[in-house]
Amino acid sequence: MDRSQLVKRLFELQDNDYRQMQIRTIPSVDEDAIIGVRTPDLRAMAKELNGTEFAGEFLSDPSHQYFEENQLHAFLISLDKDFDSCIGRIQSFLPYVDNWATCDQMIPKVFRKNHDKLLKHVKIWIKSRNIYTVRFAIKVLMDHFLDEDYDDRYPEMVARVKTNEYYLQMMIAWYFATALTKQYDSVLAYMEEKRLSPTIHKMTVRKCCDSFRIPDEHKKYLRSL
Repeated sequence: MDRSQLVKRLFELQDNDYRQMQIRTIPSVDEDAIIGVRTPDLRAMAKELNGTEFAGEFLSDPSHQYFEENQLHAFLISLDKDFDSCIGRIQSFLPYVDNWATCDQMIPKVFRKNHDKLLKHVKIWIKSRNIYTVRFAIKVLMDHFLDEDYDDRYPEMVARVKTNEYYLQMMIAWYFATALTKQYDSVLAYMEEKRLSPTIHKMTVRKCCDSFRIPDEHKKYLRSL
């Protein structure tokens, strides 16, 4: 397979109704770059291509034309079982990530058993000038460092991120809403003491109120703040 054959396959999987939905929900991507391929089809393609010579060539060049190519890139990275290889590919790809969907669907399984090595990269990513690199760092903290490896220094790292970018504000709110489900007593002070911006504070409260994992009495108190 070469790139032209890949693009041909992607267009064969095109769903125009789904494409219109994606254009509305991923406004940071030029609509001409969206083909309209459903996520399960892209995941299946990633599994099919994983480990092939073409996949290696594809991952070596992260400058793609279509959104779906970026999604496929994210899914292939997520399948990498070698931590160092995976990190190298992420480092190369992050500067090209230009939307929340590609950012959030890059979920390497190899991260689970490598928290010690992972954290040093998170500390670098979270200081990036690229909003989606920072969003990725915060999502990694949310996915991997809110349970047994939690430390109260981590929400402080997130709270220090100052931004007017909607998709980064929303990620910070998502982080704190999730933290309030897992580390309520530790994180509550960020809400009580208004340590987040007014916009992110309100986003966090809304997300908490929509959550099934937060008790009603906690929701009531958070609304009062």
